[in-house]
Amino acid sequence: MKTKLCGAALLLLLLTACQPAKKENPSHAGKPALMWFDATANFERFSHRDSIDFYLEKIKSLGFTHAVVDIRPITGEVLYESAYAPRMEEWHGARRGDFDLLERFIEKGHQLGLEVHASLNVFSAGHNYFDRGQVYSSHPGWASMVYVPERGIISIMDVKEKYASMTNPIHPEYRAHILNVLKEVVARYPGLDGLMLDRVRYDGIGADFSDLSKQAFEEWLGEKTDRFPEDIFEWQKNSQGRYEVARGKHFLSWIEWRTRNITDFMRLAREEVKAVNPDISFGTYTGAWYPSYYEVGVNFASRDYDPSAEFDWATPAYKEHGYAELIDLYTTGNYYTDVTIEQYRTNNRSVWNETDSQAQSGIWYCVEGSCQNLRTILKDNPFIGGILVDQFYDNPARLSETIEMNLRESDGLMVFDIVHIIHKNLWKEVEEGMRRAGALPVAR
Repeated sequence: MKTKLCGAALLLLLLTACQPAKKENPSHAGKPALMWFDATANFERFSHRDSIDFYLEKIKSLGFTHAVVDIRPITGEVLYESAYAPRMEEWHGARRGDFDLLERFIEKGHQLGLEVHASLNVFSAGHNYFDRGQVYSSHPGWASMVYVPERGIISIMDVKEKYASMTNPIHPEYRAHILNVLKEVVARYPGLDGLMLDRVRYDGIGADFSDLSKQAFEEWLGEKTDRFPEDIFEWQKNSQGRYEVARGKHFLSWIEWRTRNITDFMRLAREEVKAVNPDISFGTYTGAWYPSYYEVGVNFASRDYDPSAEFDWATPAYKEHGYAELIDLYTTGNYYTDVTIEQYRTNNRSVWNETDSQAQSGIWYCVEGSCQNLRTILKDNPFIGGILVDQFYDNPARLSETIEMNLRESDGLMVFDIVHIIHKNLWKEVEEGMRRAGALPVAR
């Protein structure tokens, strides 16, 4: 028997049908979410199997899809038994575990359905705060020679305000060494899902001014420099008493040559590790601040993008050294405390990143603006937006916001580093950001 609807009920049904459906949280499920495990900051904690298991289960429960495990910190020591590099046996009094750390991450991670990628600091081989690492113990010649105000050209080992003792990226002996390490990792761990290369760059605008670099640059340029380093640039004080770069006649050529060196290395590294395991993901991390990243010799843009149309440090040939198309998994640091463009315009703060020689400003320097600009320079190449958790110790709610924004506006999320979450117990904020982005079910 059919049931008749009264007039009021029929009207309510019609009104309901005409209302737009309740908008659910926009789902960004399916986008990769990477958690980074720093080597030294977590050395004691992850020298225990049960800690590895516990935190992998924790990140899995929060919607993360990848664990990025740092196995070569800035000292150049490694966290596995290597034929090429010294193994890190202890850090600040903590002894390593009596098991293979990376193998345990792979085994447990795969049980949980997580991808496991190994991170390695590429062009670093010493820790200047502790006078520790390969450049201190056996290979001082690998250390970059840097041009600094008032002191001239000196070894980076003598610049104690810099914590990483970066190497010269074109040093032939060092390049052979680091390529052997990369290939060794890929061969030793066939279950590894990928490599994530970090610090594949020069130290900064003042590196590298060694005799080796001078000779190689002149050969590439096709002429001798009359004054070195002044033909490249000079440090000069501005009206506020700060040192700034005064460009010399070969400055632009020098910038192009350095980025060519980095891109050539990336191409070679990709070829060599893929020859060992064609299925390995070849990934990298860089800072997202492209307008000033030329200072470290890096062009992570697509070769279809021409930076010389927008930036005065790029020659017309600079675009030929873009390396976006070489990368399988590209992560970049949207390390900004302003998340939205509106927030940036309200605060109007300048940003001075680790690798910069001077402060920067503009909407690039917030997460939303960064993502918009990265879309332009990377063209169709995807990128993972990274966050630095300790920037939000004083504003935990903004941590949730930046997680949501990176998942919404980029092609995924990279969180650096799990130790910061643990120290300040920020799991609730991480969960909230993942949930608001739709990477976790909406709480009922």
